Amino acid sequence: MKFFILDDDINIIRILKKIIDDKDLGTIVGEERDGEKGIDRIRTIIPDIVLIDLLMPGIDGLRIVKQLKEEYPNIEFIMISQVSSKNMVEKAYRYGVEYYIYKPINAIEVEMIIRKVIERMEINRTILKMQQIFNNKPEKEIVRLEGACEQCINNILMELGIISEKGSEEIIKVVKYVIMKGINLNNITIRELCSHFTDNPKSMEQRMRRAISIAMTNIANLGIEDYMNEIFVQYSNSLFNFEQVRREMEYIRGKSDRGGSTNIKKFLIGLISFCEYLDN
Repeated sequence: MKFFILDDDINIIRILKKIIDDKDLGTIVGEERDGEKGIDRIRTIIPDIVLIDLLMPGIDGLRIVKQLKEEYPNIEFIMISQVSSKNMVEKAYRYGVEYYIYKPINAIEVEMIIRKVIERMEINRTILKMQQIFNNKPEKEIVRLEGACEQCINNILMELGIISEKGSEEIIKVVKYVIMKGINLNNITIRELCSHFTDNPKSMEQRMRRAISIAMTNIANLGIEDYMNEIFVQYSNSLFNFEQVRREMEYIRGKSDRGGSTNIKKFLIGLISFCEYLDN
């Protein structure tokens, strides 16, 4: 992801740059302390994510967001603010700001929010690509692509060592449903998705989570045996949060009393992204 930081405080810029670099969240493609100059540079660079101060001198951050969102709706904005006014937050939301970072800067909070924004963007991009693949295709071709997609997912789950898990069968159903219906995972919960298949969506979600947890443990074991293992390299970051995989590895080694946690949506969107290349 390409980041642009717009803040009149050079210390804030330095802190944010360090967090983004240290946590390997993306690339800093620009920074600016002046609002008007920042607008021009953002128009030239067109970054993926802009971290912007609410109270910029001369022109406030909300006006900048409103102006740029109208021109570049795909740019995501994260507002940096000392103000926690409800009215200000509501106004920012109307302009397209969904995430806030409050001063003083907390590195853990910054990383968490940026990762949420990145995940949201990746979901949007992947769903859009899949819709483009299936749109305007004859019925026979759609059936072929659907079968190829299911086979692709089966192969991945087999490599992860969970093809025989009951939750895996349900994962395949959900992925196919999301693709064929063009569902944006940002706008629906996993439990709501499961409710399309069962009267007990909570149990279905638990089975899926259990299967994904087993997959993470298997991947972690592969990484312990061989850090360059092909399956480990391919899936440790695409289907899981790598930091959580590393935590699971530490747990298996007995160096931590807590294993890694799984994210069902990241796992699903990872599987969907592997289906993107079936139409090539």
